[in-house]
Amino acid sequence: MKLNPGFEKNSVGELVTENYVFAAVLHYFGISFYQYPTDSLEKVCRKHKVNPQQLVAELEAWAEQKDPSLEDLYLNPIELLVAYLKKKHYFFVRQELPFLSNMVSGITTDLRYSSLMADLKIMFPLFVEDFIHHIHEEESRMFKRIELLQDIEDGNFRTQDALVILEKDPIRLLADQHEIHDDEMQGIRLLTKDYFLEEDAPLTMKVLYHELQNFEKELSIHAKIEDELLFPKAVQLEVEALRKIRKQIQTN
Repeated sequence: MKLNPGFEKNSVGELVTENYVFAAVLHYFGISFYQYPTDSLEKVCRKHKVNPQQLVAELEAWAEQKDPSLEDLYLNPIELLVAYLKKKHYFFVRQELPFLSNMVSGITTDLRYSSLMADLKIMFPLFVEDFIHHIHEEESRMFKRIELLQDIEDGNFRTQDALVILEKDPIRLLADQHEIHDDEMQGIRLLTKDYFLEEDAPLTMKVLYHELQNFEKELSIHAKIEDELLFPKAVQLEVEALRKIRKQIQTN
């Protein structure tokens, strides 16, 4: 995002209207954009003791961030794939969800959307709770299982112990139980009529819907990476480890 000289004289509302990502950057610095729609960025930054140039630097850094392609992730070993997914989990929980929750709980709107927002204030915290539970479950079961497989590959278990571990809770079953956590987002889509807004909708609603849609896309990509890359790699690792252990037992 290229900002014109003197951009800090513009109102927060004007800057966010020009680029919705600015709302997330402001949140990163502890500033809720919807609280200062008509205040100049300079005034708001002074109040929060933030240098406007820091905001621009952060905005440019966000613009330059690019996730690796599916091809790149496929070519990397499974431990790097797990590290990438953990990093995304952290981003979702520490950045995306707090930003969305802040907007859902804090924005005020006109009567057209008051009923919808009342419902969203009930629905979204439930989604967040369920989503965080899903992440913890995934990391404590799936990611830990992959770590165990790597320990077995490295010879850190006795042969019989390794066999017991490999035959219990195989990855294939974990993969079958894996859920794409889209149910709650489906409810949000229904509530928002697929994020439909009238042309004259308030800026707060436009930013909220934009960020909800972005988050849903992120979840879809994340689930695809898990289903099409992580699970097949993990199953292959487990099959190979089991083959080696059984061969060792037969040899002995």
